[in-house]
Amino acid sequence: MFDVRNRVKASALRVLRLRREPVVVQTLRSTAAATISFIVAERLSSEAAPLTAPLTALLVTQVTLFSTIRLSLTRVNAVVTGVLVAIGFSALVGLAWWSLALIILMALVVGRIVRAGDFVVEVAISAMLVLGVTQVQVESTAWTRVLDTLIGAGVGLLFNFLFIPPVWVETAGESIEALARRIRRLMLHISDGLADPTTVETAAARLHEARRIDQEITDVDAELRQAEESLRLNPRVREGLLHRVVLRTGLDTLEICAVVVRVLARTLTDLAKARVEEPMFPPRTGAAMENVIARMGDAIVSFAVLVTSPVSANAERAETRLAEDLDEARGEREHVAQLLLDMVRDHPAEWQLHGALLTQMDRILDELDLENRSIRLMEELDNSTRRQREKYRWLRDWRARLGDGARRARDVPRPRRGGDRGGKGNRS
Repeated sequence: MFDVRNRVKASALRVLRLRREPVVVQTLRSTAAATISFIVAERLSSEAAPLTAPLTALLVTQVTLFSTIRLSLTRVNAVVTGVLVAIGFSALVGLAWWSLALIILMALVVGRIVRAGDFVVEVAISAMLVLGVTQVQVESTAWTRVLDTLIGAGVGLLFNFLFIPPVWVETAGESIEALARRIRRLMLHISDGLADPTTVETAAARLHEARRIDQEITDVDAELRQAEESLRLNPRVREGLLHRVVLRTGLDTLEICAVVVRVLARTLTDLAKARVEEPMFPPRTGAAMENVIARMGDAIVSFAVLVTSPVSANAERAETRLAEDLDEARGEREHVAQLLLDMVRDHPAEWQLHGALLTQMDRILDELDLENRSIRLMEELDNSTRRQREKYRWLRDWRARLGDGARRARDVPRPRRGGDRGGKGNRS
């Protein structure tokens, strides 16, 4: 009985996870939008099989509302441009190899001019398809293709407005937290056995492992970009700019920490090369090094939990935990600094590497510092707001000109009525 309940519960959890997977959501939404657009096109279009409408719906229905709007406008722009190019050519020439080459060249150039983006090739495709029909059918085929494209784009947009795409902030937050835990495991692996003899091959293998984490950062960055797009123009979201900046600056900090950890692994590899016949550190120093690296790994995880916490109460607990982890790491760091200073007397040739280890620890602790985090967050918010103002400066200037025109119209003195003209002079 308990096995059956556990299996049902596990199946339900798998279904819930699938509902949160962007690939699954994208597949279902694209299929539904394409099918609906084909049904609408069958009723409105003159083509026997209006497949342009579902094709457009497939292309424009994206995981986020912002990308759907952007691709819809871009594709309609590309198709209409291609149709207009084809109509202009069909009035002058027929279909031949040289006219086909000329129309493709012209369509690609015009597509760049009208900023068709990823659909530049669509301009040439539309032009070729329209040019390939007979002269009598050019106009009807051209506008039928435009109609089918508008149907597909309209259904895709309407579908996304009625069934608003989910916000992928939680998924991106889980990826950021998973990345932080991956960095922590890497740090524990790097610091494992520092009080024992470490071969150069072992240290080099840990360095290669640290270098491979770059690909994981790239994957998380792609998920974060999708989450940032899902926040734009989404009526479900309030304070979308704050969400984007918090997650983006958080990932930037983790990326810097990953780079510093890679440099730390390189420094330990250099120490392993210098101390082939003896342990890398004495037992007491090695244990202290393992402790400080472990504390820094805990602080990295606490930092990721802080930047991905959606509720203020959770964020306060995460901030308290991060402050405790940083205090412990700083205390361990001071202890390690004293031990490494004592080692300089026995190994004066490696004092630069000891200093490099302390510098790398300081860099990680400085990146995770709460005060520095707040300053960086406010600076990024100011920069984002400034970029938005500069981007839409033309709109503000246009409103200002309209306001100035309205004020000047109100300030123009109106002529007095005929009875009042010179009234005072007549009385005197």
